[in-house]
Amino acid sequence: MALMGDKARLLETGPFVHAPDDGRESELPPPARDAADMAETVDATESPEATEAMDEVGHRQAAAAGDPAAASMLGAMLLRRGDLDGAEPCLRAATVAGDRAAANNLGVLLHQRGYADEAAGWWRIAAVAGSAAAAHALGRHYRERGDEPAAEYWLRQAAESGHCLGAYALADLLDHRGEEGAEQWFVAAAERGHREAAYRLARILDEREADGTAYGEHAEPRAAAEQWYRQAAARGHRRAALHLGTLLEERGELKEAGRWYLIAAKDGEPRAACALGFLLKDAGDEESAAEWWRRAAQDGDGNAANALGALHADRGELQTAERWYRAALEAGDVNGAYNIGLLCAQQGRDGRSEQWYRRAAYAGHREASNALAVLLLQRGDASGAEPWFSKAAEAGSVDAAFNLGILHAGRGAERTSRRWYERAAEAGHTEAALQAALSLLRDGEWQDAERHLRGAAGAGSAEAAYRLAALLDREASGPEESGGESEEWYERAAEQGHRGAQVRMGMLAASRGDAVAAADWYRAAAEAGSRNAAFNLGLLLAREGSLPEAALWWTRAAEAGHGRAALRLALLAARRGALAESERWCARAVELGPPEVTQRAARLRDALKEELSA
Repeated sequence: MALMGDKARLLETGPFVHAPDDGRESELPPPARDAADMAETVDATESPEATEAMDEVGHRQAAAAGDPAAASMLGAMLLRRGDLDGAEPCLRAATVAGDRAAANNLGVLLHQRGYADEAAGWWRIAAVAGSAAAAHALGRHYRERGDEPAAEYWLRQAAESGHCLGAYALADLLDHRGEEGAEQWFVAAAERGHREAAYRLARILDEREADGTAYGEHAEPRAAAEQWYRQAAARGHRRAALHLGTLLEERGELKEAGRWYLIAAKDGEPRAACALGFLLKDAGDEESAAEWWRRAAQDGDGNAANALGALHADRGELQTAERWYRAALEAGDVNGAYNIGLLCAQQGRDGRSEQWYRRAAYAGHREASNALAVLLLQRGDASGAEPWFSKAAEAGSVDAAFNLGILHAGRGAERTSRRWYERAAEAGHTEAALQAALSLLRDGEWQDAERHLRGAAGAGSAEAAYRLAALLDREASGPEESGGESEEWYERAAEQGHRGAQVRMGMLAASRGDAVAAADWYRAAAEAGSRNAAFNLGLLLAREGSLPEAALWWTRAAEAGHGRAALRLALLAARRGALAESERWCARAVELGPPEVTQRAARLRDALKEELSA
């Protein structure tokens, strides 16, 4: 049977066996001494060892004179020292004299010798006599034997007597069985300084916060959790320090978070060392980050090994990166296999990449499943890609859901495609929201389309902002009727470089008579390749009397396929008397259209032919 915590913590006689963490009082006080004795035997300058040695001499003398309390105290001192042979006769003598503390400590001694059943017999005697420590030890004994009803009975006796370890052990038993009351006893133990109880209580409250369930009438779970994490961490609980650091980091209090991570990391908590490494990297100290990641990885933290791999990959040290990714995989972190796949893909080793993606995908790695599907799709194996996309999407991969939308759209399965797009959009995928909106627009479902467009535009999609503005224009018959909202979206898209939005902003500025702003918007779009913008800029310049410059922009537009620009150039050339050039532009305008331009250009061309043949 494993020892129930620190050996000394089951002892309850005298100050030598009092554990500062467990909140218990010694059942028996040390032997009383009068002032004369104290003056003769205790020097304030003496060491604790010397004082204890003098106490032992006094206990031996009193025990030899038949004092059972002294025998009990001496037995406890020897037991704590590990002198079982010397302690046992003292404890047995005191137990026979009815000393319950001696009965409890005799049980501890016998338990250490391996006589668990005999130890339980003495613990029962002490517990019946009112020893909370013995009741706790007896409860632990029964729990280890699998007798949970008996364990609960004795642990409850200890807990209700105010025994800190008893309260914790009872809470642990109730929590293990999923029964009510565990939290109450964790609180009781934590309030008396039990650090593991404080940690367990904090974890319960953290999970309650994640579930969204209330705690009490006033306190908020996260605030209460932080309080208990702090208590446990302050008492040296390294996992509590880790979780406290995580909580503080989430809140943006990085300096204090780093301090708790450092405390936990120095105490051997690899996850804290890993988290500290990420904080240091974000602060720009890559060398220190690498040192803590290395320490964590050597202690078996796969996340830290992956972080080291990524660090070396960014530096172009691919062999070292792969070594750390393999270390992550050996530590049980399947991200290592996925990262090796990415590394192989980066090097153009698609065959090896596929092998590693498959290994990670079969282990349930959703992004590896998506990457494998993309690889297969690029190879032309759509039927092989689809099940991996589906597996990844069902596991929560937003990219895989979007890719399924693309896959089904390519097959003409519009409804199925839209369903996947909408699923990805609901998870925040901007491009999926845009594609879902476009699908809805094709079916005339304006309201749902607007909802997706707003989501995508708000997330930064210039195309979505432009489409949303156009939809608002359509519903309100123009920017003025939309209350100016459509123009706001046009402007947002235009500022992001959307050429169509820039043309629209130019048109709106021109309609207000702001030629300068209109020219700026048209020029920006035209220089980015918009033929409509080039044509409109030419019109604006022509009205301002700058026909040569206008002709340059119309030429750019016509060469890009703008029929109206070609017709304008034909008219300009005809006015200059350059009939052959005019005929050439007429032919281009007839070819490009639209119909009304084709008709006008054809008439002009026929007139030019007559003129040229006259």
